[in-house]
Amino acid sequence: MTAVANAAAVMTFPSRQHTDCDETEYKIIGDSSKVLQMLDQIDIVGPADSTVLILGESGTGKELVARRIHQMSRRRNEPFVEVNCAAIPLGLLESELFGHERGAFTGAVVQRIGRFELATQGTLFLDEIGDIPLELQPKLLRALQEHEFERLGGTRTIKVDVRLVAATNRDLEQMMENREFRSDLYYRLNVFPIRIPPLRERPGDIPLLARYFIQKHGRQMNKKIESIPAAAMRKLSSWHWPGNIRELENFIERSVILTHGTALQAPIAELGNSGRNTPVSVRYEAYRDEIVRRLRDASGRVGGPDGAAARMGIKRTTLISRMSGWASTGALKYRDPLSSRPYRITIESKIAKPRHDRRRF
Repeated sequence: MTAVANAAAVMTFPSRQHTDCDETEYKIIGDSSKVLQMLDQIDIVGPADSTVLILGESGTGKELVARRIHQMSRRRNEPFVEVNCAAIPLGLLESELFGHERGAFTGAVVQRIGRFELATQGTLFLDEIGDIPLELQPKLLRALQEHEFERLGGTRTIKVDVRLVAATNRDLEQMMENREFRSDLYYRLNVFPIRIPPLRERPGDIPLLARYFIQKHGRQMNKKIESIPAAAMRKLSSWHWPGNIRELENFIERSVILTHGTALQAPIAELGNSGRNTPVSVRYEAYRDEIVRRLRDASGRVGGPDGAAARMGIKRTTLISRMSGWASTGALKYRDPLSSRPYRITIESKIAKPRHDRRRF
């Protein structure tokens, strides 16, 4: 009997046990073959001190994998320092990573310690490393190879002992071909790649994840939810989850909020009529319609806590990237809070597929 057929069964969470890691804090839920293969890779590389490159779409849990690797290493009691390279303005990223001396630039009134120094003896996690500007990549490469660098505006060479874990949702090989990413930096990062499968490639794990998130948010809201209706579980398992686990968790949290009683009351109508067996063109259109609806609900806002990206459980940059390949002749305006540029998204019936990584859908 499949996991979907057992949708209303008791809430149990079969999961693998791993040594030298806090299962409660860094639990990776799933028993599909792709997840088990990924866990084996983490077990192998965790105790080593090698650089790890985590590859996966937005919302798949790249930070969770990075923290698990850190917890399984000899550096587990040292700092774990995270930098989201896509969230820091380009002009500030060098200072954020390497620090700066007093007077290095206008406004630098005090010395600043960079993330590399803060992570010494520990692990530095560079999330969205594909967004590092080309002009900064040589300095990053030197820091990784020689374990040394100079602060911005400084002359003293600083030595560091840092393990690097990097992550990206972009195709770095394609970026190399487009001369957007240095090949020598890519090969330095790609020592031990780990690919996180998107949720649509592991539908058998959705019941386990759903029950886990129900328990998690149920405890936070003091609700005791004991079952998931079979129809709701079938819908959860058939949806393609473009926002992956982040989107699923947000949907479950919303469902728990709406639930009164012991059976989950999930707003499955929000998931549309698309499933794994739906033609790709129909899925594109359904996803486009979902974006349009979320933008309308958010009054055209893309970012922010109440923006369309947050409502879909994906990052602002991911949503903008997925919209950028569509025709821009429609009437629906949307706004990016980090830019003054006006945008529009088409709402006509014919849809153009996004240019960026069509496999995401």
